[in-house]
Amino acid sequence: MIRNAKQFSNAFLPRSAVTLALCALLGACAVGPDYQRPELDVGANYKESLGQEQVEGWKPAEPRDDADRGAWWRVYNDPTLDGLIAQLNTSNQTIAQAEANYRQALGLVRATRAGFYPTVGAGAGMTRGGSGSGSSSSSSNGSNVSNQYSLTGNVSWELDVWGRVRRSAESSEASAAASLADLAATRLSAQAALVQTYLQLRVLDEQKRLLDATVAAYEKSLQLTQNRYEVGVAGQSDVAVARTQVESTRANSIDLDWQRGQYEHAIAVLMGQAPSKFSLPPAVFTLQLPQIPVGLPSELLERRPDIAAAERRAAAANAQIGVAQAAWFPSLTLSADGGFRNGQFAELLTAPARFWSLGPALAMTIFDGGARAAQVEQARASYDAQAAAYRQAALVGLREVEDYLIQLHVMENEQVVQRRALESARESLRLIQNQYKAGLVDYLSVAVVDATALNSERNALSLMGTRLVASVNLIVALGGGWDGLPATETPAANAAATDTATTQ
Repeated sequence: MIRNAKQFSNAFLPRSAVTLALCALLGACAVGPDYQRPELDVGANYKESLGQEQVEGWKPAEPRDDADRGAWWRVYNDPTLDGLIAQLNTSNQTIAQAEANYRQALGLVRATRAGFYPTVGAGAGMTRGGSGSGSSSSSSNGSNVSNQYSLTGNVSWELDVWGRVRRSAESSEASAAASLADLAATRLSAQAALVQTYLQLRVLDEQKRLLDATVAAYEKSLQLTQNRYEVGVAGQSDVAVARTQVESTRANSIDLDWQRGQYEHAIAVLMGQAPSKFSLPPAVFTLQLPQIPVGLPSELLERRPDIAAAERRAAAANAQIGVAQAAWFPSLTLSADGGFRNGQFAELLTAPARFWSLGPALAMTIFDGGARAAQVEQARASYDAQAAAYRQAALVGLREVEDYLIQLHVMENEQVVQRRALESARESLRLIQNQYKAGLVDYLSVAVVDATALNSERNALSLMGTRLVASVNLIVALGGGWDGLPATETPAANAAATDTATTQ
């Protein structure tokens, strides 16, 4: 008897090895298409980047491989902004939400990979039961009642012969990569919103400084006009016009306060703070445009996180096709059970109470009314949709880069013209003031030229602020920044920010 068992064991081992080798060989393949990135023709160069190398204040450059693409806001050379961004990176709630979503996606990856390993279980139990004897003379003292004790263990392993688990893991890993790209896109978007809001606030501070200096100059003009009126050189109407000019400009300066307050509130929320706990005092700000490396359109597909997320979702959808196709093939499960079962607890762990079972099982669906075919069709359609979403995201990214390139180019030319208009307004103001002092014109003529010069000054500042915001938009459209690049100063913008329109 023992000899036959040994012979059976010796004969079974080679067959088991062959079976395992066959399973391993089958496991090396996986049904479904292997993923390839959807093709897209993005062009060799950006259309609006050509011929801009000589434009003042704007110089496209080739990306540097060793450049740090993280702290892109440092190109604006503002320590206060650096501190605000540092706090945003740790306290922004939208970023925290995206980070939690990424951790959730990682948990799904681990759950999917668990399918590669067998499931091991154990159990212990006790039952008490009885049955009637079928005779009226049977005893009623419960002699047919018995106890049953058990201690069991089981192992079950579904072999991934057709690659269903591998495709599922591939899909979940691609989804996790998409979630990581979403986190990067959320962080970049929050950083861009903070940088833009901060730059707009600083431009508003410059306008406030300009208006306050203008009010001071107008007050001197009002005093001069009153002195002229007292000696009979000027009329009372000139004094009224001068006073109106002072108060109107002061009202414009006060009007900027609520706008600045809203910018402060927005910055506070971006940093995860209540607006009541945050304030940002005015500070001298040097208006500068950064030098941004534009690079090639093909690099945009690897640099922008939202495009990377769309591409990873296409990969996840492609893997789901294999998962759906694997349902057409039988599943192979290896299972083993064993343990002890006995009516006497003291004899539970003895050889006679031992039992075990071991064997493979094949299972296959023969008819499902077309459900599997529908699932494969659905998976293919889902991939086509994700591939189209990826191509659309890439095209939108290319369009945004082109839009901000041409915006910066046109606005640079506009600022050159605006600078000439500002210089002419200042010269006209100087001439009309001399004529007023000589008694050749009334003060109303001076006030009209004053208003034109002030509007030119404010327009120059507003235009520079719009260019700064557009530069942030271009950096975001390119997918991030490059630390350590120098900022390009714009003399026209700096002059407009520091000079006043009313040099008395």
